[in-house]
Amino acid sequence: MISFRNFALRRGERLLLSDVDLALHAGWRVGVVGRNGTGKTSLFAALMREVEPDKGDLDLPGKARIASVAQETPSLPDPALDFVLSGDVDVHAAVQAEANAFAAEDWEAVAEAHHRLEELNGYDAAARAGRLLHGLGFPAETHPKPVSDFSGGWRVRLNVARALMMPSDLLLLDEPTNHLDLDAVVWLEEWLRRYPGTLLVISHDREFLDNVTTHTLHLHEGKAKLYAGNYTAFERQRAEHLRQQQIAFEKEQVERAHLQKFIDRFKAKASKAKQAQSRMKRLEKLAGTEAVRAEREFRIDFPAPLKLPHALMRLNDADCGYATTVILHNVGFGLEAGDRIGLLGPNGAGKSTLVKSLVGELPLLAGERYAHPDLRIGYFAQHTVESLVPGTSAIDHLREIAPNLPTQAFRDFLGKWYFPGDRAFESIDGFSGGEKARLALALIAWRQPNVLLLDEPTNHLDLDMREALAEALSDFEGAIVLVSHDRHLIGLVSETFWRVSDGHVGPFNGDLDEYAVWLKARGNKIDQASSKARQEAAKPKAQPKSNAELGKLQKQVDKLESRLGDLDSQLAHIQEELAKPELYQSDGGAVLLQLGQQQQKLEAERGNIESEWLEAYQALEQG
Repeated sequence: MISFRNFALRRGERLLLSDVDLALHAGWRVGVVGRNGTGKTSLFAALMREVEPDKGDLDLPGKARIASVAQETPSLPDPALDFVLSGDVDVHAAVQAEANAFAAEDWEAVAEAHHRLEELNGYDAAARAGRLLHGLGFPAETHPKPVSDFSGGWRVRLNVARALMMPSDLLLLDEPTNHLDLDAVVWLEEWLRRYPGTLLVISHDREFLDNVTTHTLHLHEGKAKLYAGNYTAFERQRAEHLRQQQIAFEKEQVERAHLQKFIDRFKAKASKAKQAQSRMKRLEKLAGTEAVRAEREFRIDFPAPLKLPHALMRLNDADCGYATTVILHNVGFGLEAGDRIGLLGPNGAGKSTLVKSLVGELPLLAGERYAHPDLRIGYFAQHTVESLVPGTSAIDHLREIAPNLPTQAFRDFLGKWYFPGDRAFESIDGFSGGEKARLALALIAWRQPNVLLLDEPTNHLDLDMREALAEALSDFEGAIVLVSHDRHLIGLVSETFWRVSDGHVGPFNGDLDEYAVWLKARGNKIDQASSKARQEAAKPKAQPKSNAELGKLQKQVDKLESRLGDLDSQLAHIQEELAKPELYQSDGGAVLLQLGQQQQKLEAERGNIESEWLEAYQALEQG
């Protein structure tokens, strides 16, 4: 158990947290949320003993092993696989000792190293490291590459894999989904749900938090409050709390009307497509949370396009790629005014390649690109934030675009994007990652585009800003193409989905939940194919199973599937109970504790049953 008693923490002269009294129990998966600057990362530093509390006590189990993601990765010559393996310090040392003993032909040392590896269950360590790399999007051929060969975003993934490799009782993850594609995020969710220790995760991805966390720790105005349940449950509880404090009625009504407008935009299409039905489910999560939304500071908008022709752009019979390497074949993709397209696809499939081809940044290798004469593109790339000019201000960036306009026009515009007063004149060197991302979006909005091509725009944005972006995009009159690992954003904004996979681009006639199922099935097929190839190379073919054996396996699969269904129903019921505001009154503590314990027990059982089901199903398929 982790306990805070009268805990207080400062950063310089600024008081981040005070009078924190709470306990986090073993096995909890806690989402740490709050606006930028509320002390989330500093809290992690305190847990890692990198900073001392300014007041009170922070108690951790004496022998607790703590794993976290390093913020920087040096340009190392080590192979990626070895770098990840080194996260398990003891196993890595034993592996190195074995290699050194073999090189020195010291057979006694070799025997000692073998004995140590057996003690540590280290013989499968390289395979575990390989699975982590595969899950986070690294193809097998990249595993031997040196760390120095990878870009900054891929090095972040390597740091995540190394942290997951560390044996730990407490795992601290600070924005682990930044720089991950959707398929890697889905994989990470499954891995974390099976993590046996205590997890604290800072994230601005509400779908990720909903799918992973059992509790939510909210940092706000110097205080920390613990809620049972995931992010959606937290929002409902907080909404109730704020309503009890009588948030101004008029403000709430204004926000309710805005939310209704947001919902009404898509309601008429709800019967026409699975995607629209999926969006309605996500919008239902927002219903009843107007008080929380009214409390938020941020509200942004994209100005109406100067001109909005109907047919904006199109790729015909296009081959997209680099130099002579074709990534996407025979692409037919068009944009009309009002289109809202979400791009889905596995890591490395070519989503960014398609976006760059639409922008015109990548010349087509074949086919043609049509663009209306009045086309005006607003392009946010994964490198856009890094392209801001160091040492300059937000005003300087706007003056570069429109040198002849008065400074007051820039100040008025930047004020709407929450760069008020002198903040607009300050060097961006002192801006946070979220502020830089907000400025990059503001520069796009200034140009009044009629097409928005957005490739991972939410990296560095906090939850409040992501909600503001979703609402702004819902009101945008032009066309949108969106690539994002944030399912909440892409689910609310997109009216249709296109899948990029296996060198092709085409419509995906499903919602995000169905896409996650497709991803999992695809990953299982790849894993099965790889496993089958290894098995066939290593040993003779197994004899076919008898009908009796197959029948027994089928019964086992059916039984396990039935149990999984029961467990899902029980877990859904517990989530409903945890979302009830009355539980959070002073006399509801015992019930909360009981529900939390039941939830942990059921989730652990579900993980075990899933593993049994997959093993039985694979055996049945191989029949």
